Amino acid sequence: MSKLLIKNIGILQTPIGSYPHKGEEQGENRKIKNAAILCEDGIIKEITSDGKLPNGSGNAGMIIDAEGKLVTPGLVEGHTHLVFGGYRQHEIPLKLAGASYLDILAAGGGILDTVRKTRESSFKELYDKTQGFLDEMLCLGITACEIKSGYGLDLENEVKMLKVAKKLNEDHPMSIVSTFMGAHAVPDEYKGRTDEFIEFLCNEVLPHIKEEGLAEFCDVFCETGVFDVPQTERYMQTAKDLGFKLKIHADEIEEIGGSELAGKMGAVSAEHLIAIGEKGMAAMKQAGTTAMLLPATSFYLGKTFAPARRMIELGIPVAIASDFNPGSCPSLSLQFAMNLGYLKYRMRPEEILTAVTINSACGIGMGDKVGTIEPGKQADFVIWDAPDMEMVCYRFGSNMALETIKNGILV
Repeated sequence: MSKLLIKNIGILQTPIGSYPHKGEEQGENRKIKNAAILCEDGIIKEITSDGKLPNGSGNAGMIIDAEGKLVTPGLVEGHTHLVFGGYRQHEIPLKLAGASYLDILAAGGGILDTVRKTRESSFKELYDKTQGFLDEMLCLGITACEIKSGYGLDLENEVKMLKVAKKLNEDHPMSIVSTFMGAHAVPDEYKGRTDEFIEFLCNEVLPHIKEEGLAEFCDVFCETGVFDVPQTERYMQTAKDLGFKLKIHADEIEEIGGSELAGKMGAVSAEHLIAIGEKGMAAMKQAGTTAMLLPATSFYLGKTFAPARRMIELGIPVAIASDFNPGSCPSLSLQFAMNLGYLKYRMRPEEILTAVTINSACGIGMGDKVGTIEPGKQADFVIWDAPDMEMVCYRFGSNMALETIKNGILV
């Protein structure tokens, strides 16, 4: 039996519970002063306060002195596109000249450029590259994450991407949840035949992914110039019938009904939501769909920011993620997304901590394992180079994570 003791914690701050937090509860964190945590075999055993040490601390195999710093749950990254070939730095001059995201996609660039490079990449090349990203994420305090496919857009390469994620989940300390996103764009070979591509995904790819157990969730890009609402609903219904949990990229650029469909289909989360309206928010609230917001994408694309404050007021659970990808957000710093949540969403530090821990965890189906510091949960923590969450949200451009503990091990 391996034991870990973390002592001299200035403030231990965490949401409580294994469910999505909404409304006023989004801003409710438990704060324990002068705390200590005892873990056994990677699981939280006991938490104490006021300088008292947990029973059994004397034979802990590893002792970490937090030296009065802030300790929170490990961050949970709820939306990434980590597995991809190449990069897209060559698009920056086009963007600076005024080309929009959809303009570049329509010209065969954007996602389609990454598709070509991903198809050309070997399993090992993708594995090694993604492993490097995961290592960096651990250093930033992230201990669990979602990885989407969507740069293969055919059976062979979507499977390749998902197998990379599956192997890394076995090999790497990071806890990884996989999402199949074959409906990310229409590939060149189906140009002008979007309905046929949706049928191909529904009839051939989705059943294969499910049979092989390569993904827990299914996602789709419902947007002007990509997949319209009827096409999206056809794809989501097939995925739902096969037993996938649902996600949807909705209302990122234009409000075409994606967020309303998220509510109708009972999606676990709807992502982006920059252009969401009141009808979409009402549908999501009714369904209990988590809003997975991506402020760094708004920042990078020079777009407006999703109405996070309104969502919290309405009682929609709000999560914050990075959207790390080679085109619209080439940053995997969830800490920067937290800074933007503070400055642009006008969220309070307690609301932000909830957004990047338990709400993101529930958004990727891991709320029963991670996202809070409570007995029985995985021993995933961040020791911050800060006395409180206010400092973490205030400082930007620096890595404020001093130490990351994953499954009771300092990584």
